[in-house]
Amino acid sequence: MEIRLTLLGFLFIIGIKGGLAEPIVYSAKLVHKFSDEAKAHRGLRVLKNGAEVAGGVGFSPQRWSLEYYRRLLSSDLHRQTLKLNPQFRFLYPSEGSATLPLGNKFGWLHYMWIDIGTPKVSFLVALDAGSDLFWVPCDCVQCAPLSSNYYSSLDRDLNEYNPSGSSTSKTLPCSHQLCEPGPDCPNPKQQCPYTVNYYSEDTSTSGFLVEDVLHLVPGPSDVSNKSVRAPIIVGCGSKQTGGYLSGVAPDGLLGLGLGEISVPSFLAKAGYIRNSFSLCFNEDDSGRLLFGDQGIASQQTTPFLPLDGKNVTYIVGVDACCVGSSCLDNTNFQLLVDSGSSFTFLPDQIYGKVVDEFDRQVNTSKSSFEGYPWEYCYKFSSNGMPTIPSFTLKFAKSNSFVVSNPVFVIYGAQGAVGFCLAVQLADGDIGTIGQNFMTGYQIIFDRENFKLGWSRSNCKDLNNGDRAPLNPSGTSNSPNSLPTAEQQSAPNSPAVGPAVAGQTPSKSSSTCLSCLVKFFLLLLVAHIS
Repeated sequence: MEIRLTLLGFLFIIGIKGGLAEPIVYSAKLVHKFSDEAKAHRGLRVLKNGAEVAGGVGFSPQRWSLEYYRRLLSSDLHRQTLKLNPQFRFLYPSEGSATLPLGNKFGWLHYMWIDIGTPKVSFLVALDAGSDLFWVPCDCVQCAPLSSNYYSSLDRDLNEYNPSGSSTSKTLPCSHQLCEPGPDCPNPKQQCPYTVNYYSEDTSTSGFLVEDVLHLVPGPSDVSNKSVRAPIIVGCGSKQTGGYLSGVAPDGLLGLGLGEISVPSFLAKAGYIRNSFSLCFNEDDSGRLLFGDQGIASQQTTPFLPLDGKNVTYIVGVDACCVGSSCLDNTNFQLLVDSGSSFTFLPDQIYGKVVDEFDRQVNTSKSSFEGYPWEYCYKFSSNGMPTIPSFTLKFAKSNSFVVSNPVFVIYGAQGAVGFCLAVQLADGDIGTIGQNFMTGYQIIFDRENFKLGWSRSNCKDLNNGDRAPLNPSGTSNSPNSLPTAEQQSAPNSPAVGPAVAGQTPSKSSSTCLSCLVKFFLLLLVAHIS
């Protein structure tokens, strides 16, 4: 089926001369997702049974077959579910909503306990908004150590997932629409393999995809207090490389990205929650994850931007950077919002202007600390710590994201000995805001309205005044003993850079009038896809 659409919209461009408005006509072609043209575009291969398989897009049914109509009906039912009110306002893991800040071997990331399978098994997974897949160590061929003896901050062993040990586990075939089969998946009935290559330090995970259930509980304001067993897709990670072998995310990683395979996508499509979630990182290093959270009315927001015309990750547009009260000229850039990055990275030209202005305002001699990655470091003088200027990201409509304390304190045997401006040089022209600059904020990833929200928060109370239990006992105590700030400040700890599944953003996408037109076209295309 082929549909042609002409979008007639009067986008008024006010000319410098004359001030006249000119009508612009855009034409677009809409193609059904199961049409021959769509199949040709995706490079589908026809199998003996008449079905088609394509590298990277999954299984496409034969036209007019039973599977063809089943897929269309399933899509319609999903869309109807999304239009209804969600079942719950909030959902969080059955182990509690608390996140755990772990340094040293754990790579300075936030983690939380997640239960999957039947009977349920707990996993301490890293939280990563920069990638999509939820994976855990499974049928290990090459995995990180799981014994608590290897990690001084844990009081129990980590677990390895065994699909055959879960009564709710099912293999995911190559014919599944979320499988990216490629050459290793010639048979549609074969178990779907996966490989995800991350940006940092040649780090990757590979194995097979399985279906199982994620155990969640609703927020206090929800009428139903029953636990939820939500069907999801899990990566059975049998082989890890790079940072994942040295202790970063040894028990798995929870991808929170925009991809259909991510946990937030599954929960929203099933009608459990609104298509949004929040991450909160408190000044005391505690934190919280809430699925379905759209924040508060008074929060500041800025829209997510497409990357090369596609909505693939959480990128926002920064209008300007300020150090203290000084806002710097020509410091607009695009920024990836990534909880899977320990620290913050700025593009070359932006980095140079920010560090120079910071160094000028600190007004003390630069120093260095062996084993630390930052360039602009300073030792404490006999007068103590100098005044530290704030760092501010300016967005459209006068919204601003203020980092009051953009430094990392260095500890020695006698206590704090110095500090560094905790920003690094990005590889490319897209920056990254990591966990260190999100501290003190509740960050809203509103995927439904495609915008980022933020507000100051202590990460204890929900936006309606209710309190979300941080762990199963309902107390704020962590289930594991955590390292102190001094312990976490040891040099040569594996700071984790942006962990973006697939191709890392390398160039900015333009923000112009045509992007608005593309947005309207995407809305129309979505109806038949």
